[in-house]
Amino acid sequence: MKRAKISLVKKAVGLLREDGKRPDGTTILPWSRGKPLAWDVTVPDMYADAHVSNTAMETGAAASLAATNKTNKYSQLSATHIFTPVAIETAGNWQYQAVELVYGNWEGGRP
Repeated sequence: MKRAKISLVKKAVGLLREDGKRPDGTTILPWSRGKPLAWDVTVPDMYADAHVSNTAMETGAAASLAATNKTNKYSQLSATHIFTPVAIETAGNWQYQAVELVYGNWEGGRP
């Protein structure tokens, strides 16, 4: 975001959930459909017991699950923000929304 010269706020105070958690950042200006972008980063360990059976069957499974969990966690932001999870597995697999945010398109696979 900094390299693209996009104005942002880290850990924006106004985006607190009831449990006090908030996304990692938000743009100051509208991103799409008149709404600012909010994002939260997660780095699941694809070798953890909770993920290893799924990641052995499908590349990126841990990142996909983590992205879904982040989207559900911040679902209440959809009225005011475009939310994008940024999920990147410890071994380097990127979930497609992280690729789209950083590189601007999704062609499958790794960035």
